[in-house]
Amino acid sequence: MQEPIVEVRDLNVSVRGTQILRGVNLTLHAGKTLGVVGESGCGKTMTGLTLMGMLPAGASIDGGSLRIGANDVTRFSESQWRGLRGATVSMIMQDPFTSLNPMMRVGDQIAEVMRLHRGLGKASAWSEAVEWLRKVGVPSPEKSARKFPHQMSGGQRQRVVIAAAFATQPQVIVADEPTTALDVTLQAQTLRLLRELQAEHGTAVMLITHDIGVVAAVADEVAVFYAGQVIENGTPSAVLHHPQHPYTQALLAAVPQPGLTRLITIPGSPPFFGQLPAGCSFAPRCPHAFEACHQEPPMVETPGGQRVTCWKAAKPVTPSV
Repeated sequence: MQEPIVEVRDLNVSVRGTQILRGVNLTLHAGKTLGVVGESGCGKTMTGLTLMGMLPAGASIDGGSLRIGANDVTRFSESQWRGLRGATVSMIMQDPFTSLNPMMRVGDQIAEVMRLHRGLGKASAWSEAVEWLRKVGVPSPEKSARKFPHQMSGGQRQRVVIAAAFATQPQVIVADEPTTALDVTLQAQTLRLLRELQAEHGTAVMLITHDIGVVAAVADEVAVFYAGQVIENGTPSAVLHHPQHPYTQALLAAVPQPGLTRLITIPGSPPFFGQLPAGCSFAPRCPHAFEACHQEPPMVETPGGQRVTCWKAAKPVTPSV
């Protein structure tokens, strides 16, 4: 297999001394989609922001490494990130309304990123912005380019954000919950558009979502996060149909199914960062927990090809607590 475009190794990220990401290992390959799933607050978005060099105030990488293309960006300064962000790695934010400048016409916003990262002149950038609006399916692109974000529908704004992300022809795109604010029909259209543009440009995509159905539809690999760690990853077929970690099993069991009259939930709540239990972070909520789970679990590779951080996967015979 070709070298990954993104390689994350044993990544640790802390915010004001509290560790948020713990030993994260991920790879992204050209033309492939990595689906990142897990409950809210598990570290998905923080991982995406780290890949963008957009860590919030007080946050820092304090262990491991991050490589994008030929660049080891682990210790990049903000000035170094400005040369990479937007050109090599770009982001589709969760809410297109708040990620677009309300005071600028949408055509100018797309043109601006091409002038900044591709060195195009004003007229050329505007012409390409209109063409990108046409490519992503915005109706009447010449007229739409002169609109402000509030004059467009939610689905159209999402297409504008996607156009701006792809317009610089980046190697990597981080898509953070790109379909959350859309209805089912617009979700399907957005995912289809992402796949078409990805195939055309060979872009690697990290798709951050809480929607298991979205991952099943578009991902080439799945990473399941819990409490700042990747606790299981592998192909969608393996992870979604033969989950090995009890948390992955519980997450899939909680997905509403036709005919079910009672929603299955995961008991308890995720732990607070800074107050993590010893050993496996999921042990207090896990029906299979046993004595060894109070120690840090190993990462094992299953016969199905998943990489699982779990004592149960390492030792199938697990007596009750």
